Amino acid sequence: MSEHASDPAPLKRSVLAGPQTRMPPARLGVAVVVDLVAAIVTGELQPGDVLPPEGTLSQRFGVSRTVIRESVKRVEEKGLVVVAQGRGTTVNPPSAWNVLDPVVLSALVDHDDTLGVLDELTIVRASLEASMAAEAARRQNPEFSEELRTLFEQTERHLGDFDSYNDADAAFHYAIMEQSGIRLAANITRILFARARESSRFTGHHGADAMAVTLEEHRSVLDAITRGDADAAANAMHDHIANAWARRRPQDHAGH
Repeated sequence: MSEHASDPAPLKRSVLAGPQTRMPPARLGVAVVVDLVAAIVTGELQPGDVLPPEGTLSQRFGVSRTVIRESVKRVEEKGLVVVAQGRGTTVNPPSAWNVLDPVVLSALVDHDDTLGVLDELTIVRASLEASMAAEAARRQNPEFSEELRTLFEQTERHLGDFDSYNDADAAFHYAIMEQSGIRLAANITRILFARARESSRFTGHHGADAMAVTLEEHRSVLDAITRGDADAAANAMHDHIANAWARRRPQDHAGH
């Protein structure tokens, strides 16, 4: 997959020190939540650490204690902290985080210096999409097959057109997810895939030759699904996702 979007600059400032931050009123709570999540995800706040008192955070962010209290509650709902009477707000270990939460997932991807998160995302996505491709093959009917062929042909027509090819590529994957009928897997994969596509490090920016390789991998997936071969469909989809990431993955980052 490819996309033109660039990654936002990683958060560099500390939430625990530095000048008071003034933000537009409508964005106050959102900005505080994003900064607190980033501080935890990046390790500035470690598991077991206690967040500074409300008054300190209020001064740091230039917001009211009410905004801080509500923001901390949002962060708690994402599994990153736990609020205990008399003990303050303690940072949870990563195993407790809701990594499918959009803010948490975005922070993980944005601050993924080693690409380890994108590596893991690819492993999960390949496994889930392989299962859905197999089920789509088992459930094939003429209508489903026609839909996939049409989407494949749209992708083929857009070879060389970076953005249009990307959109057609994604539509092909989403159709297979839908045809599988495995709603939970489809929902999880959509969340992961949609956020990953916003990362320029995930999508890369390759030319027509790379698009042509991807297209042939899609052809293998299409052929296996439309002939109802579940095992071949699973293998073709898994190999496609793994190999596509290996081609796009920046070479200056060692694997984890």
